[in-house]
Amino acid sequence: MDRQAIRMAVRQRYARRAQGAGCCGGETIPKVSALYSPQEVSGLPSEVLAVAAGCGNPTAIGALHPGEVVLDLGSGGGIDCFLSAFRVGPGGRVIGVDMTPEMVELAERNRRRLGLVQVSFVLGILEALPLASSSVDVVISNCVINLCPDKGVVFREMARVLRPGGRAYIADVVAREALPEAMRRDLASWSACIAGAEPMDRFLALLEGAGLRVHCARPQGPECAEGPGPRVSPVFSLEVEARKPL
Repeated sequence: MDRQAIRMAVRQRYARRAQGAGCCGGETIPKVSALYSPQEVSGLPSEVLAVAAGCGNPTAIGALHPGEVVLDLGSGGGIDCFLSAFRVGPGGRVIGVDMTPEMVELAERNRRRLGLVQVSFVLGILEALPLASSSVDVVISNCVINLCPDKGVVFREMARVLRPGGRAYIADVVAREALPEAMRRDLASWSACIAGAEPMDRFLALLEGAGLRVHCARPQGPECAEGPGPRVSPVFSLEVEARKPL
């Protein structure tokens, strides 16, 4: 499957989402309420909640400390960046990277609305992060790495930008077993967070192969499929905590 075709399909889907159309994984607001506590999201603009498309809450996988630098891979409308900013405080910094201009614009608009000067959003791809090596304390990501056809490159970039001892908190979808080739070649299934899911063992092996050490991997519930095939997909959500060795 052509990488550029996958990237374009994903970008178009999330551009529509930012503009108020399209969805990934079912109704958004009930999904947000299942992943985040009311206290966490009560102060966020409704526009941020409406475009949230995660499969977990990476800010709850592990601790974030005041003054830390946090990078969100595939930041979308900014929900996890904003929650991270509340934890790291004004002395910290949060950077969101996303390849969809419409999402970056939406997130920046709501950053200004919230007055979070420690947050910034950058247009870019996860395979070539626009950050210096060893420049962040924590990398988070929420249901985005499955959308990348070359996950090994993404994990190597993650390891590159993390400082020694840095942490990665990842929520993503993985497959119960290798997916059928017909599904992996379907662009709609790629952008629906299905076709790009790797088997859990391979996902974790790629992470370790990039130089990160998996400290904890917790399978969560099944994800509902949208698009071709059965309504319950052969993928499930996974929460991972990994660290870069000192």
